[in-house]
Amino acid sequence: MAERELELIFGPQHLGMIGNLSISLNVEGDTILSARVNPGYLHRGFEKLMEYRNWIQNFPLVCRINMIESEPVEMVYAMAVEDLAGIEVPERAQYIRTMIQEMSRLSCHFTAAWAYTSILGFDTPAQWAMGDRDYLLDLFEDLTGARVYHIYNMPGGVRRDLPEGFEDKLLAFLDAIHNRLPDYNSTFFENRLFYERASGIGKISPEDAIEMGGTGQVLRGCGIKHDIRKLEPYAAYSDMDLEVPTREAGDAYSRVLVIRDEMVQSVSILKQCIEKMPSGKVYEKTPNPFKWKIPKGETYVRVESARGEFGLYLVSNGGNRPYRAHFKTPSFVHGLVILERLLKGANIADVGNIMLSLYVIAPEIDR
Repeated sequence: MAERELELIFGPQHLGMIGNLSISLNVEGDTILSARVNPGYLHRGFEKLMEYRNWIQNFPLVCRINMIESEPVEMVYAMAVEDLAGIEVPERAQYIRTMIQEMSRLSCHFTAAWAYTSILGFDTPAQWAMGDRDYLLDLFEDLTGARVYHIYNMPGGVRRDLPEGFEDKLLAFLDAIHNRLPDYNSTFFENRLFYERASGIGKISPEDAIEMGGTGQVLRGCGIKHDIRKLEPYAAYSDMDLEVPTREAGDAYSRVLVIRDEMVQSVSILKQCIEKMPSGKVYEKTPNPFKWKIPKGETYVRVESARGEFGLYLVSNGGNRPYRAHFKTPSFVHGLVILERLLKGANIADVGNIMLSLYVIAPEIDR
């Protein structure tokens, strides 16, 4: 270590961290010379624990991999089991799944907006974002009985149909969000102070983003239109009018604006779900879940979470529980490979700025 070089531990208690994550920084003055991420402050071993639980018992477990956005984790596990077992999901259930995926995406983006605005000192939009997320959690509670871990997706569909009046409540919320967007724009997204703080920070080229395995806003912030909902439509996304928003600069500002634009798209998709919602059953009956044996085989399925491609490789040996399971999570690459690369040469004040723009969720790394 050079004479003027100092090791600085950033997190896990620091305000700018997401979850129990720590970054060891070697700095000279306020310039970062190198960074090493340590995600090992959280419960872990989800993939191994899945091997000791039957197929249905894993649903309450897998959603803990991302406490901010549990729906894609449930969804990808349900889809993998359905693929192995050859289960067809009813059309209405596919629409409801699409609806809750977009509700979950909005909830996650509101959490990201709250975290980002808080660390940069934009307190007013931070309070709005957390308040709007709470309204979404109220809707999830009406639908599933829970606010954070919903355990709503099941092999064959969803646990229960939409409660009476739910679509009207959701539509009222969407209208309120649409009307409040100009306020979010003026106070944060299009605020000159935010532009000066985030523009040119944490910049990554399209070539580097692809080479390092980036996904979600990391790719779309570089101008690459990569979205699993468009490339490999699942649930009812093939029936949705969906645009993939992109920006060209590849910096923190571009990534956050992509998130803003995706929130607008989610509102549009949710309104389409309400308008096009078919009738029919929401669940395809399956065998007794505690005695259910899935045919031998392997599969890989993926969905588009709020942070990018979220995949699951699942293996069955013909028994009543998974033989092997391995998740592909956006934060594993964004929080270990890309974050360490982008922090080199950055200012200490921009550690949280860069990390939050990469949308790092610690449990997705240390699983």
